[in-house]
Amino acid sequence: MKTIILHSQDMEMAKLVSQHIDASIQRKRTHCRFTTNKVIDLDALRQRFKLDFNFVPEHFSTDQTALFVSDMDSTLINIECVDEIADFANLKPQVAAITERAMQGELDFDSSLIERVALLKGLSVSVLDKVYTEKLQVNPGGQSLLNFLQSKKIKSAVVSGGFTYFTNRLSEDLGLDYSRANVLAVEEGCLNGKMQGDIINAQAKADFINELCELNSINTSQVIAIGDGANDLAMLKVAGLSIAYHAKPIVTKQADIAINVGGLDKIMDLFDE
Repeated sequence: MKTIILHSQDMEMAKLVSQHIDASIQRKRTHCRFTTNKVIDLDALRQRFKLDFNFVPEHFSTDQTALFVSDMDSTLINIECVDEIADFANLKPQVAAITERAMQGELDFDSSLIERVALLKGLSVSVLDKVYTEKLQVNPGGQSLLNFLQSKKIKSAVVSGGFTYFTNRLSEDLGLDYSRANVLAVEEGCLNGKMQGDIINAQAKADFINELCELNSINTSQVIAIGDGANDLAMLKVAGLSIAYHAKPIVTKQADIAINVGGLDKIMDLFDE
């Protein structure tokens, strides 16, 4: 028997789904569930009803969850920070095109990031504050999810192929426990088109999870990781439960859970609240 989560409280829709798959409805506080021994094509359900459906993960115990690790750009927040910084240099289309190809897995991440950062040379560091205050928003349901995790005594972290200016500030504003990202180099109040230290790429993200597990004396099987781009695949593979959030096809295909319609708060449904 498998249990299917419908990430919605819409009972009329739940009844239609129930009829479609011939399974009874279990109404939960935030969502609905169906139990069936039939073979169900989740992609077909998602396309037919335009809602989020997932199997309850059989290999992962939410009761044992100890750490939640999220990508930042286009996952925890609504923008790609490097693209928005580039907008102040009138280079957003060029930079955004490189970002998209990198997230699709079509470009080497390290070289594509070096190329994008080089285009930012000469911009005042003041643009970083403008991006944070004027353009950056936490994605829908993000704060509710983090509050929920905190209530469960689950640690939270953000890791990004973006920049520490944003991860550090976001961590402070949202109450995240850990953060890691790339450091933009600055000279005389301006970006110099380079970064300091090692690049936070796909492997570095996976290494960060392992590092946090060792620090907190937990297993990777107790980790939930979430991301949207190819640069997140390595860390999703390391985690006990992987979630694709409004993600590129290459990520959705490999993740345990996919949220394509709803907000980040839909992850709370996995805890059977």
